[in-house]
Amino acid sequence: MTADPARRAAVLGSPIGHSLSPVLHRAAYEHLGLVGWTYEAYDVAEPGLAGFLAGLDPSWAGLSLTMPLKAAVLPLLDAASPMVETVGAANTVLLRDGKRVGENTDVPGMAAALAAHGVGPVDRAVVLGGGATARSALAALSTLTDSVRAYVRDPARHPGLQSVAAATGVDLQVEPWARAGEGLGAPLVVSTTPAGATDGLVARVPLTVGTLFEVLYDPWPSPLAAAWQARRAPVVDGLDLLVHQAVLQVLLMTGTEAGPDDLVRVLRAAGERALRG
Repeated sequence: MTADPARRAAVLGSPIGHSLSPVLHRAAYEHLGLVGWTYEAYDVAEPGLAGFLAGLDPSWAGLSLTMPLKAAVLPLLDAASPMVETVGAANTVLLRDGKRVGENTDVPGMAAALAAHGVGPVDRAVVLGGGATARSALAALSTLTDSVRAYVRDPARHPGLQSVAAATGVDLQVEPWARAGEGLGAPLVVSTTPAGATDGLVARVPLTVGTLFEVLYDPWPSPLAAAWQARRAPVVDGLDLLVHQAVLQVLLMTGTEAGPDDLVRVLRAAGERALRG
């Protein structure tokens, strides 16, 4: 076991009570033998983010960010990775030498989750949603396809998506949410919306579908995922994304050199136990 000085990390968001991040990160610390590391969850909305960051002492190593903070944190950072700049969202803040450095592990986490399920290049893909997770999904999909159609509920999301498409070389078409049912037959559909948002699309799921990547994980399956399962079609679940991006966060925050595949198995098992409980 490694007797390190006390180090702190946490996940921030609002609401936050449902988050599995503490379970996953603590399982990683135990597996890696990191003594003195703690990981908590804090309910922090946008108005309180700056104050929370200002109150952190040197014992803090990093933060995980979820809704609605991934874009709100950007003006509060001292530096950001190229991926954060590309997608306009940071789900990770590394606290080093008094500096706040933004990272995005959602993009490589999504790519890793798809690869783990054997999802390869497709001629086109669909993204349901237009927020920070949708922008990360678009960047991840740029390695699998040149053509993406996004269906969004808020027209104000268009510029952010188009910016990511321009940066990653994706041919993007943005459509209104009312037409989302038309895209469900694509070879790969990525649903990035909050719980309940896609429930109205279930009746429009075609008999023949490709792969669904549903970023939700609790309750599981979502109605949309259940429709895919009823058609015996492949589904990548949100726990896969949560695990893969959390593994990358752990390695970044702790500076530990460990095999990510080993950690994926450990964190996936911990997440499944927590969901069953």
